[in-house]
Amino acid sequence: MLTRPVLLWDGGCSFCRHWVTRIQRHDRVRRIDYVAARERHRVPGLPAITDQALDQAMHFVTPDGEVYAGGAALGPILRYLPGGNLLKWVLVLPGVPWMADRTYRWIARHRHELGCEVSLEEKKEPVC
Repeated sequence: MLTRPVLLWDGGCSFCRHWVTRIQRHDRVRRIDYVAARERHRVPGLPAITDQALDQAMHFVTPDGEVYAGGAALGPILRYLPGGNLLKWVLVLPGVPWMADRTYRWIARHRHELGCEVSLEEKKEPVC
């Protein structure tokens, strides 16, 4: 069982690393654990999430086992950040969840173009 929520993200992507660092700056009391998706096996209590799902989106897992992916994770993440409850109201305005999800999916598909290059030698591993 988890004692704190866990944010699973693409640790090999500099674009993702930039945004996780920004979230961490707001998480001054470290209420969230930040785990690169490839390191998830080191965290006992995480539900099974496929590599394919993790390649498509960040995942936020709460201590009670709820899993939120992509744009749907923004609201739950905000609950754990100082001032986040004031911001999460924006995510319930009509049309905003849909737009947040669409925007997140577009960014996730293009994240390597936005911050990483694929190594010509390995062709799988991003070089950031």
